[in-house]
Amino acid sequence: MELLGHLYDGFAVTLTPFNLTMLVLGVSVGLFVGAMPGLGSVNGVAILLPATFAIGEASPTSAIIFLCALYYGAMYGGAISSIMLGIPGASTAVATTFDGRPMAIKGEAEKALIAAAAASFFGGTVSVVLFTLFAPPLADFALRFGPPEEFALMVMAFATFVGLGSESILKTLFAIAFGLVLSSVGLDIISGRPRLIFGEITGFMHGINFLVLAIGIYGIGEILWTIESTKGKVTVSQAKVTLRSIVTTVKSLRSCIGTMTFGALLGYFVGILPAAGATPGSLMAYGMAKNFSKTPEKFGTGIVEGVVAPEAANNAASTGSMLPMLTLGIPGSPTTAILLGGMIIWGLTPGPNLFVEEEEFVWGLISSLYVANAAALVLNIAFIPLFMTVLRLPFTILAPIIFVLCVVGGYAPTTTMHDVWLMLIFGLGGYLLRKLEYPVAPIVLAIVLGPLAEQSMRQSLIMALGSPVIFFERPLSLMFMIFAIMLFILPLAKKYFTVRNKNKR
Repeated sequence: MELLGHLYDGFAVTLTPFNLTMLVLGVSVGLFVGAMPGLGSVNGVAILLPATFAIGEASPTSAIIFLCALYYGAMYGGAISSIMLGIPGASTAVATTFDGRPMAIKGEAEKALIAAAAASFFGGTVSVVLFTLFAPPLADFALRFGPPEEFALMVMAFATFVGLGSESILKTLFAIAFGLVLSSVGLDIISGRPRLIFGEITGFMHGINFLVLAIGIYGIGEILWTIESTKGKVTVSQAKVTLRSIVTTVKSLRSCIGTMTFGALLGYFVGILPAAGATPGSLMAYGMAKNFSKTPEKFGTGIVEGVVAPEAANNAASTGSMLPMLTLGIPGSPTTAILLGGMIIWGLTPGPNLFVEEEEFVWGLISSLYVANAAALVLNIAFIPLFMTVLRLPFTILAPIIFVLCVVGGYAPTTTMHDVWLMLIFGLGGYLLRKLEYPVAPIVLAIVLGPLAEQSMRQSLIMALGSPVIFFERPLSLMFMIFAIMLFILPLAKKYFTVRNKNKR
């Protein structure tokens, strides 16, 4: 009953005229952001975060509701360009192209779009209910955390990228190390002395703003990558969505309930892990759906199961990634890393105490996820004809618009040209890293978690008079450190057994 009371209070916050307007606006913008090749939820939240500063000063709840609604909308919208163009709007929608695009080529674009929207709604609903049930207990559990536990948890977050990521171990470690170096630029958190400011470059005194890095890598870098990968050759499929096609497709999805449920549960629990968020969840859901299917050979030829599995998973994962962000202060995805930074800017401290000190904010945000999920479903289907028109615009027109938004977003936080130039440098660097197949998500995660990890580590060492044994003396920190070590060893173990099996053959 107490949980229902909190939800009732949360809906009272969400359904105020201003917050509801921000939510619908966020979903609408997010749908277009997700549908545009080269954007996606990370870029959209990064680029539009500065625009919410004025709102955040007056009401952080309204600003976060807007950004979370944008996140939800972008997850829905990603399927549109995947199906209609064959170009995923973001990495989270890559798996949707495997069967979504073949369906569109076969003349079933409207069926694929409706199935993707319905699966997204199903996955979002399952994940929000799980989020509501698990968030308070996890927050109560996290109240036991001290500096050693916090540092061990940060180490586990970085280890997750190494152990569960699909990229090279060395490349992932390099990306994490690079992000940690960037996070240490500025003033020392204890002595106050400047670090890595490169002589007299005063712009580095305030450190490297994570937003500048995120916009550079995910905004400018993705524009350059999309221009190179598409070369302007994009064909838009035709789709005409009617009430009859919606009803017919939804009825046909009854046979996919099991696939959507499995995808939603898998995506949610993968999303909780502080790794790459919805991308691995959607790819894993697609792979598992194919493995468990009675007709796995049909996957990739254009079947609806290949669309609903990743779409249910990536929307569930987007909600799941918010759980560790709110309860532990650790983002579960690159997008929630940016949301975490926004919350800190607005004076909110994510973690277990948030549920006690900012109860109205927390439950207002949770209830907004229910409303945003329903709004995204309705607006997604209603806006499909408009999406078709926008997607026909040449990328030569869209790219300059995105670039201008990136420059404004990079300038807004500090209003200095230093950060604009830095953003452009990071954009070029992000493009080169993508070319060289280096993961960029660990860099964003490291620059957000770096200061928190450094602070908790130094506090722990001061408590233990410089002895690192403190991280292995306390039960919780010991458990996290063991998990972290296991995750670091996991890729090496996989490689060893792979080589061993080859030698046996």
